[in-house]
Amino acid sequence: MNRVELELYLNDTLQIAQFRDYCPNGLQVEGRSDIRKIASGVTASLAFLEAARDWGADAVLVHHGYFWKNEDARITGMKRRRLGVLIGYDINLFAYHLPLDAHPELGNNAQLGKLFGFADDGGRFGPDELGWLGAPAQPTTLAALAAHVEARLGRVPLMLGDPNREVRRVAWCTGGAQGFFEAAIAAGADVYISGEVSEPTQHLALESGVGYLAAGHHATERGGAKAVGEHIAARFGLEHRFFDMPNPA
Repeated sequence: MNRVELELYLNDTLQIAQFRDYCPNGLQVEGRSDIRKIASGVTASLAFLEAARDWGADAVLVHHGYFWKNEDARITGMKRRRLGVLIGYDINLFAYHLPLDAHPELGNNAQLGKLFGFADDGGRFGPDELGWLGAPAQPTTLAALAAHVEARLGRVPLMLGDPNREVRRVAWCTGGAQGFFEAAIAAGADVYISGEVSEPTQHLALESGVGYLAAGHHATERGGAKAVGEHIAARFGLEHRFFDMPNPA
């Protein structure tokens, strides 16, 4: 597949023009024009790039790419080593941040809700309406939901709040979205699930009575890039592989 055709398709599918993001979305590093093998992952780390290179990828697609707002623009150290792999082996880098969180079918939030078996009731909250609202398959408790999250993600979430709190309405937003907690409370959630936690989160959970599960930034954002990779592989006859690089955060 031609690189330009793939970029146009991805940009249109993920609706990148709708977002004011912290980084450029789309093709961040240009590689070879013909793409037959594409590797997906959460972050374009050196370990991920080397694994994709060894597999023979023509392109990589990630959620966390490069060129973030206010980052050092110099190409030195870690950045130089990462770009060296991409440029040295003529590999394309596609990166989609907020658009990949938000997509109603392929996005991180859509995939996480599907993984947990939540019924999406169409409710949204927070900036760009990135936060999702829904319900568990049946009423449960905060402790039981935490155990379910652990089983599905393969890691123990940090639980804040009353373990016995009944949960009928769930709010979630993947990654570092702990700042959406108050908006989730205002939206009527019994529990909010995100990737990370901050010091004020504990106080907000206790004083509001709404539970909070911090399930891991990486762990909650594994679904989107993988889903997009599988989608374009099926649509255009590409070979795809998802590389899940270990990350406890």
